Amino acid sequence: MNIVTFPSSATALLEVRDLHVHLADGTPIVSGISLSVAPGQILGLVGESGSGKSTIGSALLGHVRPGARIVNGSILVEGVDVLSLSGKALQQARGKLIAHVPQDPAATLNPMMRIGGHLHELLEVHEPTLSKAERGERIAAVLSDVGLSASNEFLHRFPHQLSGGQQQRILLALAFLLKPRLIVLDEPTTALDVSTQAQVIQTIASLCKMRQVAAVYVSHDLDIVRHLADTVTVLYAGQIVESASRDTLFAAPAHPYSRGLLAAAPDIFTRHQLAPIPGQAPAPADRPMGCSFGPRCASATPACAAAPPPAKDVAPLHRVACFHPSSGPLVRPEAQVRSGLSASPILLEVNDLSASYGDAPIFTGLRLALPSGRCSALVGESGSGKTTLARALAGLGQHVEGSMRFDGGPLPIDNWQRSMEQRRRIQYIFQNPYRALNPRRTIGQTLTAVIRHFFGLGPKDAERRAAAVLQRVALPSGHLHRYPRDLSGGERQRVAIARALACEPDVLICDEITSALDVSVQAAILDLLRSLQGDGLTVLFVTHDLAVVRAIADNVLVLRHGRIIEQGEVDDVLDAPKENYTRQLMASSRHDAA
Repeated sequence: MNIVTFPSSATALLEVRDLHVHLADGTPIVSGISLSVAPGQILGLVGESGSGKSTIGSALLGHVRPGARIVNGSILVEGVDVLSLSGKALQQARGKLIAHVPQDPAATLNPMMRIGGHLHELLEVHEPTLSKAERGERIAAVLSDVGLSASNEFLHRFPHQLSGGQQQRILLALAFLLKPRLIVLDEPTTALDVSTQAQVIQTIASLCKMRQVAAVYVSHDLDIVRHLADTVTVLYAGQIVESASRDTLFAAPAHPYSRGLLAAAPDIFTRHQLAPIPGQAPAPADRPMGCSFGPRCASATPACAAAPPPAKDVAPLHRVACFHPSSGPLVRPEAQVRSGLSASPILLEVNDLSASYGDAPIFTGLRLALPSGRCSALVGESGSGKTTLARALAGLGQHVEGSMRFDGGPLPIDNWQRSMEQRRRIQYIFQNPYRALNPRRTIGQTLTAVIRHFFGLGPKDAERRAAAVLQRVALPSGHLHRYPRDLSGGERQRVAIARALACEPDVLICDEITSALDVSVQAAILDLLRSLQGDGLTVLFVTHDLAVVRAIADNVLVLRHGRIIEQGEVDDVLDAPKENYTRQLMASSRHDAA
């Protein structure tokens, strides 16, 4: 086992000591944060939404969000206190001393500027003494490092002419172009398919080692952190609850929260019972006096509620803030495999289905069958046609031809040609619930509108049914009076599921609905879908996460360039894939390339 040691203060490139960030009213967001990273090392910063990960990542750049302020602490990068800088000195530090790689390249890159323009502009601002030829040499070198071409043809492209992986590599090139000493990466692979994700991870790891750059990797994806980070810091409610080497933390986490996160995470190798952490993390203003995790912890005692636990060493290079730390490996129970599914009748099938984008075909002559009461996972790289196929099944596709049958009868291609009963029985859940929910309507108004449309109920009966469907997705009836902006990402996704369930569907098409969720929320959503299958619901689950496929699906269909190249029982396909492409997806999901 490759145990990575923590850097001492004498060798650390990044030193954060006793960092405190408060809201304007004095409410703490993060408290007492101390950490260090050596040159060439990557620190993984993990925790649920609201734990303070992004706040710390921003603070490393000398920045906090509006309404917050840094009230104490120091952030030293090669001996320079970032928090002492201001004005032009801070602007110069952001880029030359510290670089940042954000999550969404599409929101970062100027759509009106060519790729070469992005790179040249950065050098012109930060290193104006370089000649055009010297800038060109620097750009060519960094593009080579991130695996991209430095040809004139490539540099003249606009961002929209690049794939998602190429866009993310451009952000890495921009980050490393000025030769910074520290790089902060904020969820840079969340929306990428597994193959592209593996390539980006490999690029990050090799660049940090080659250039001896320290990195802080902010993520909710524990599997990526497991393969990329050297050390891991676990945050909860704005405080560090555990710090350890990567191998120690994933083999034998000591804090109940760390163990809960790992128990909730799916595993590509084995199907185990996912265990969501009960409850929710407290908002900054609602954190308890004692241990913040106490209200959700099965091991909590009265001492946990009286005062916050002090941090202590439970092993060399392994520090935990808990009165009752655990010892030994984490054991996760195996999930029960559902039986009696082989004879499931076909509920929805398509024949000779074709779709195009303009003159470019997406798929041609495609055949697909969804067995009743089963969860079929649809996997493949970005651009394989997954979402186009899913939307076509829901009647939402454009330029689609072919034939469909549902429950033994014909099903029109276009949703507007389908009967109200057919539309009710086939429901679609979009990837982004915030965009799918009307921000001007309360949750109750959204749900009751659907219920009244399909079932013709009066206002009171519709509201009672809306409250019942919220309870079905483990949300209180009080949420009926809230707006989407008042809910967390996991709660909004549950509302999106509730809206679909309010129609009492027979088929649920889920398009990447867990890709941006914390592992605990994801586990709760997957557990909900599994329970719904017990009631006979048929699910098509579109995803690029093969670990999630192992946890949720009964069978899997592998899509490549618009063709289903492999399909079968999920364990058969994932354990012994027959196609090279499927084997490549598995290798990328295991981050063999990294």
